[in-house]
Amino acid sequence: MTKSYIEAKERGAQLCGVGLGLRWDFLEEVLESCATDVVFWEVSPENYMGRGGFFPEALEKLSDHYDFVTHGLTMSVGAVDSPAPSYMQALASETKRMSTPWHSDHLCLSTAGPLVLHDLLPLPLTKRCARRVANRIKSIEDELALPFCIENISFYAQPVQPEMSECDFLCEVLHLSGAGLLLDVNNVFVNGMNHHYDPLQFIQSLPHEQVVQLHMAGHSQLTPPHPAAGMLLDTHGSAIANSVKTLFKETLQLVGAVPVVLERDNNIPDLHELLLEVHQLQDIYDQTIRSRK
Repeated sequence: MTKSYIEAKERGAQLCGVGLGLRWDFLEEVLESCATDVVFWEVSPENYMGRGGFFPEALEKLSDHYDFVTHGLTMSVGAVDSPAPSYMQALASETKRMSTPWHSDHLCLSTAGPLVLHDLLPLPLTKRCARRVANRIKSIEDELALPFCIENISFYAQPVQPEMSECDFLCEVLHLSGAGLLLDVNNVFVNGMNHHYDPLQFIQSLPHEQVVQLHMAGHSQLTPPHPAAGMLLDTHGSAIANSVKTLFKETLQLVGAVPVVLERDNNIPDLHELLLEVHQLQDIYDQTIRSRK
């Protein structure tokens, strides 16, 4: 079996530390200084594919100062239909231009035929689906000529007629594909609270050697009089909760030094405030990794 996660880790060995998701809200500010102490930037290629002028010039300038890791939004890895050849060709061109050590996307369904659902929906938790997705991942790696990593998603309704747990399904896909895991710590926490399982136990059950990258983000909680009061929402719109930071420490103890990305997609504050949160995560990262030695 091809173990592409090994190649991914070798390619990204220099990235260990905390990076930040690059957003248009502060792109020009970053361009003006090119002096932030972010270890690397995570970029969503779909935001730049097919664009000319300012956008490719901006990324080219930043590439002189920073490393990039690409993270996709729209591949719909779990769809029955394969991604469109035109999409894959454009994606391969963009990932090559950014010199990313791997490409990642979500373990989910986000399309129905030609329709884009604008959401990340969970897959059937069956062995048949796991085999199909694993084969899809291998095809994606061939088309991109890159290691591919899958990200665990947050979801709010349980898939019908599951044959296995969410954790067992994820492990099966990883085993069959040999792919890397982009482990979203906040997603595990949100799912654990909403679906009543122990987030740490979930992470303890994963193949830690296949974890290539971590995501960290904030969430919110629905409050009365909302009928689903108490449910957590993965919003990427607030600072990281202390309980998720604790889970982050526990995760690092298990998986070791891998690249981490702070994601912020809503209620985006000033870059200075985001960098303070990056520094807080970096402090946790450094202290935890030192304690493992």
